[in-house]
Amino acid sequence: MRKLFLLLCLLLLAACGEQELPSPYHAIDVTVPLAQADFHLTDFNGKPRSLAEFRGKVVVLFFGYTHCPVACPTTLADLAQVMRMLGKDASRVQVLFITIDPERDKPELLAKFIPSFDPSFLGLSGDAHAIAQATKSFGVTYEKQYYKKGGYTFLHSDGTFLIGPKGQPLLLSRYGQQAELLAQDIKLLLAADK
Repeated sequence: MRKLFLLLCLLLLAACGEQELPSPYHAIDVTVPLAQADFHLTDFNGKPRSLAEFRGKVVVLFFGYTHCPVACPTTLADLAQVMRMLGKDASRVQVLFITIDPERDKPELLAKFIPSFDPSFLGLSGDAHAIAQATKSFGVTYEKQYYKKGGYTFLHSDGTFLIGPKGQPLLLSRYGQQAELLAQDIKLLLAADK
């Protein structure tokens, strides 16, 4: 009986500990493993860019390439829809597209393709080394796949990073997340900054 009483006391003490509340976000919090994530690239106007430059805004960032058949244009279209849903708050959000294909995604192409979804969107690029550093920093993987008849495509991680106005939290939203849920997460990030 005494052992049962001690066990019951231990269970009660454990229940009194601080309970972890569920995350208010729909995206996954990846702040801890990616706390030092950054990039040093150039936009399609040739201006050097890094993550710190966008402090004060929620940064919505994803990696892709303009010749991507489905995931990349779908993500850009979804993000354009999110920006419309945000209304006046959209001015406090910066969408960044980082190419994994600098060989084909020249600044002129990025300057036409990326803003065609929303004029505020920026396309970023760099040499192969700078792209590799950026993808590694964010834990993104990609691999060039060659066609037998020439040309190539990429297998790459998909998902969209959401970064708070102060650089944290850093969230990862899976590919295909509903625009409404992305907009809710962005609003939460903006509200946390007030």
